[in-house]
Amino acid sequence: MLYLILSIICSVSVGIIFKISRKYENNNFQIVLFNYFFAMLFCLFAFEPTLRAIDENAPFVVYGSLGILLPVVFMFLIASIKNIGIVKTDAAQRLSLFIPILAAWFIFKEEFTTSKIIGILFGFLALFCILSKIKESSQSSWKYPLLVFLGFGVIDILFKKIAIYTFVPYTTSLFMVFAIAFLIMAIVVLYQQLIKKEVFNFKNLLFGFLVGLFNFGNILFYLKAHHAFSENPSTVFAGMNMGVIILGSLAGVIAFKEKLSKLNYVGLLLALISIVLIVFAQFK
Repeated sequence: MLYLILSIICSVSVGIIFKISRKYENNNFQIVLFNYFFAMLFCLFAFEPTLRAIDENAPFVVYGSLGILLPVVFMFLIASIKNIGIVKTDAAQRLSLFIPILAAWFIFKEEFTTSKIIGILFGFLALFCILSKIKESSQSSWKYPLLVFLGFGVIDILFKKIAIYTFVPYTTSLFMVFAIAFLIMAIVVLYQQLIKKEVFNFKNLLFGFLVGLFNFGNILFYLKAHHAFSENPSTVFAGMNMGVIILGSLAGVIAFKEKLSKLNYVGLLLALISIVLIVFAQFK
């Protein structure tokens, strides 16, 4: 459970850094590039990944898919924030938990207890209560949040596949994913500098370092949590998303003075109940 809590803290920290960075003139693509550069270095020096363990049987399709999806979904996230704002974008990202939880049931054939089903239902209800202030928007404006929703859902499932592949250490797999993601973003940033004449800003490097540090911790602890709960992936799927919503909401209220309605607070309480029920189902 400690790994899950640490992953939640790291995930919320990434969002906070991006919110703070919006106050300054920055290039989000450069931040994402340096994020993967430093995350790759953290992985290299902290775990000394054994690249020799990667052979022809390694899940290269999963590596490549994640390496491409991670920065691409980051780009969709940035575009969504620019077009419809942070609140609606965060909603799309958190609602993505529907996809991996359904995958746990239908793809990974996880057995669901009554307590876990009730907990997940409470979680879904909590999401709608927390996000109740979001109003309908035009159809075109939901293109990017829809891509964010689908993207993060698929990413969760792919990380589960890496976690259960034991022939290659997951730290080595993590390094491979970071390296591919860095390469993708390097191409994007190089295009920006050569074609669009974007200039390098030291602040992007600083924010990239911070995002990379917490992004590394988020994914690392998330994989460790999946490894610890390999028989019950929904515990991590639901617990991670509910925990991020609770901690993120507290950070928003306390640090950013965001206002919540009474229904939003009801949603936070339901989310807490959901986590308790799901964790209870895990240890029952």
